[in-house]
Amino acid sequence: MRAEALTLGFAAVGVARADAAPLAGERLRQWLGEGAHGEMIWMEERAGERATPAGLWPDVRSVIALGMSYAPGRDPLAPAGDGDRGRISVYAQGGDYHDVVKRTLKALARWIVAEAPGSDLKVFVDTAPVMEKPLAEAAGLGWQGKHTNLVSRDHGSWLFLGAIYTTLDLAPSVAGSDACGSCDACQRACPTDAFPEPYRLDARRCISYLTIEHKGPVPEEFRAALGNRIYGCDDCLAVCPWNKFAEAAAANRAFLPRAELTAPRLADLLALDDAAFRQVFAGSPIKRIGRDRMVRNAAYAAGNSGDEGLAPLLDALRNDPSQVVRDAAGWALARLFPATAPR
Repeated sequence: MRAEALTLGFAAVGVARADAAPLAGERLRQWLGEGAHGEMIWMEERAGERATPAGLWPDVRSVIALGMSYAPGRDPLAPAGDGDRGRISVYAQGGDYHDVVKRTLKALARWIVAEAPGSDLKVFVDTAPVMEKPLAEAAGLGWQGKHTNLVSRDHGSWLFLGAIYTTLDLAPSVAGSDACGSCDACQRACPTDAFPEPYRLDARRCISYLTIEHKGPVPEEFRAALGNRIYGCDDCLAVCPWNKFAEAAAANRAFLPRAELTAPRLADLLALDDAAFRQVFAGSPIKRIGRDRMVRNAAYAAGNSGDEGLAPLLDALRNDPSQVVRDAAGWALARLFPATAPR
């Protein structure tokens, strides 16, 4: 199976028993109880299914954890151009990983069924109530680092995770072991102090959450810290020393960055209407946040840019149908021209 998975395009594969991560559900319940998930109500609603594989599918016996590399060929924290440009997280600069990973999971699933007739299985990537990271750790793909994401000795922090639940009793892999040591680079790198302690994330302070999942106005205390990040944030991942072992050549070519998404002009983003948004971000995971959230994020970035030339576009957005866009545009103008801001 490993050879077939690698042939199909996965970079890492391992197997865990369905009950191999018993503490994951307990940590999830504690995290939800603290409200650290913010507005991600869907995590609450299906917490019981998410807590254990059997909670989602009682017949599951083994979990095949898989990782697909999207290692960038450049420094993800390198300047994204001048102040008139936005920064998009590496994972979202290419093709939509949901489509690519799921398609490859299904191909591997067909191979497994052909090899083991009568077996049953289900494939998952990101959108289902599955604890991919602790299961990947149990299957030996790596370990959950202090930034709570999976870290691989071979692929660093740059893996998209998928899982296949199966009724087969498969020999489990050796589980991953923590190798963060005394390093706290990811904790120190976070612009909004989203880690109350190592191995714990408060999503309500996380730039990825704020620019993608959070629907309303971003709390003012975080707006300056957003900088020019308009979709996601790579800071805690990019500084991980284990990334020096990740090879960009191992990355799936479907995730090669699209030129228009590596450093988009803020002026172009501020001018987007719904139709233009759908056209620009077709085939990208960015399409899920919709036009209003993207323009909101671009407005915050414009306010942080120091580029007064963006003022006419921001002024026009003060009459936008979306209240969240109007609010962001007003804030951005006040930041660019503090002397004229209402007091």
